[in-house]
Amino acid sequence: MALGTVLMGLYQAGETAFPIALGLIVEHTLSENRSLGSLALSIAALAVIITTVSLSWRFGMRVLQKANTTEAHRWRVRVAGRGLEPVARDFGLKSGEVLTIATEDADQTADIIEVVPLLISSLVAVAVAAVALGLADLRLGLLVIVGTAAILSVLSVMSRRIGAGTREQQARVARAGAKVADLITGLRPLHGFGGNQAAFRSYRRVSADARHQSVAVAGANGAYAGVALALNAVLAAAVTLTAGRLAFQGRIGVGELVMAVGLAQFIMEPLRLFSDMPKYVMTARASAQRMALVLDAPAVTAPGSGRPAAGGDLDVDRVRFGTLRELTFRVRAGEFVAIAGYQPRAAADLASILALNVPPEAYAGVVRLGGVPVADLSVEAVREHLLVNPYDGEIFAGTLRTNIDPAGTSRLVAEAVEASMLTDVVALHREGLDHGVRDRGANLSGGQRQRLSLARALAADAEVLVLHDPTTAVDAVTEQLVARNIARLRRGRTTLVVTSSPALLDAADRVLVLDEGVITAEDTHRNLLATDEDYYSAVAR
Repeated sequence: MALGTVLMGLYQAGETAFPIALGLIVEHTLSENRSLGSLALSIAALAVIITTVSLSWRFGMRVLQKANTTEAHRWRVRVAGRGLEPVARDFGLKSGEVLTIATEDADQTADIIEVVPLLISSLVAVAVAAVALGLADLRLGLLVIVGTAAILSVLSVMSRRIGAGTREQQARVARAGAKVADLITGLRPLHGFGGNQAAFRSYRRVSADARHQSVAVAGANGAYAGVALALNAVLAAAVTLTAGRLAFQGRIGVGELVMAVGLAQFIMEPLRLFSDMPKYVMTARASAQRMALVLDAPAVTAPGSGRPAAGGDLDVDRVRFGTLRELTFRVRAGEFVAIAGYQPRAAADLASILALNVPPEAYAGVVRLGGVPVADLSVEAVREHLLVNPYDGEIFAGTLRTNIDPAGTSRLVAEAVEASMLTDVVALHREGLDHGVRDRGANLSGGQRQRLSLARALAADAEVLVLHDPTTAVDAVTEQLVARNIARLRRGRTTLVVTSSPALLDAADRVLVLDEGVITAEDTHRNLLATDEDYYSAVAR
């Protein structure tokens, strides 16, 4: 910003110096001491001015635009990083709104990088013009200073109104974006129960609100631009007419008149830039305030700095949350354990706690990883040792390969594809793993999306893997194969599956029965089928 401000200041000073130099040349030409040497010196001075104007503009704008785009990138990364933190932050915004903040608001906030140098350079141009005119006649200099102050006073009042309208417009556009994200997420269920038209009408209302506000802001911006142009033209005309009257009265020379007319025409551009700045500042401020909602929101919980022991157990000790009541169990290192949840809500509550979607202080009891409470672990340690794969894992636009191995570092891609029975999808397309996948897996079936999500979880090769209903959308035969493959691939690695699938329950080393929020039975799947009627009724198919 500092370098760009200096260069743009040189540009505006050079632009202002051009009509001043012309006026001095005319004044000297009309004098009796004129000579060819003086003319050559004047032409050289004009060449220096033109060169300064050209180079300072070229490199000044290059510096400022690079700084602008770099800063916008940094803001986007910071907002995205905050949204990706595993510990939820309570800032009352939906994912679609966060997306708008991370893109449009980040760009508009970074525009201040260009706005401030242009504002300062425009001020330099007006100051140089006022001084030059003041040296010709004090009244001309005062006219520029007073006129500029009056223009800015009028426009500052209008810019505050634009700022308030812009904040509301950005909020409504963000709400429309959030509504779109919600509709895309729930598109298949909406089709299922015929809620398409109701959802469309709901989005149309939100979108219409955003459109009306955008039109209102555009109208205010148009009025602002029109008033600014009119006031600048009035000031330029006033300077020109005043200079003409002073020249007619003999108070200034012909060269000074040429200079005054040239400056009156020239200051139109810096005045326009100068008068546009409050509008851009208010827009950037509105965007910055929206980013602050995300960046400065207080954390629901603060992660610790500890690390679990390698190959440690997973302990759930007397946890009470939602439908869970004094839930206690242990998964020993290297063990494959399945939890049969009779109530889906209890299974979902347990998965949310293990996935850290619920902060540790929001529930009673302790969850330990490798003997260390998860509240005392760093974010990096949790990510390194524990992976919880939800039943509705997201599918991203890209390819099968980038969905299975987003970081491109897994050594188990082939094994994960085979274990999840995704081989038929890979074989179906000539591109194989490089077959394109649309956003949210729109070109895949429900079963294919679920198996792709499972393949991603297996390829991660986490020390402790928790799977929540990983086979609900696949057929019984495929489910049997997937269950056996998971047990084989995860042999020696700690695995917990929360499921009602008989195939997965049978593949586990032992089964824990979760009923009414507590563990009520523990044994192998086949022993439970033979001895527990409730279990038989709940899981037998």
